Amino acid sequence: MMRKVETKKAPQAIGPYSQGIIVNNMFYSSGQIALTPEGEMVQGDVKAQTHQVFKNLQAVLEAAGASLDTVVKATVFIKNMDDFAAVNEVYGEYFKEHKPARSLVEVARLPKDALVEIEVVALVK
Repeated sequence: MMRKVETKKAPQAIGPYSQGIIVNNMFYSSGQIALTPEGEMVQGDVKAQTHQVFKNLQAVLEAAGASLDTVVKATVFIKNMDDFAAVNEVYGEYFKEHKPARSLVEVARLPKDALVEIEVVALVK
């Protein structure tokens, strides 16, 4: 059984996809970039953008009945590998004790010219 997850506390999908899907007890998020819930790109460096990405992830996780504490896997896409340390620093502020599996890759370009995008898979409580 699949269920679509939607919340007004995170930006709406900017294409033909949902903010996330729950299948059985697992939540699969779409990638989140540094858009505000109103759809405006956060101005600032990669740290500022990463904080907004986590606000968005927290909102969709909450709507799914999950949380950062139930994330089992995160995939991080960054525009520039030189930003690895800065993204990692912010990432560590949100995943202190709980450390899910993670992949991080540099990509040529992200939607809206974002500097970072993160998607997660989480267990629904």
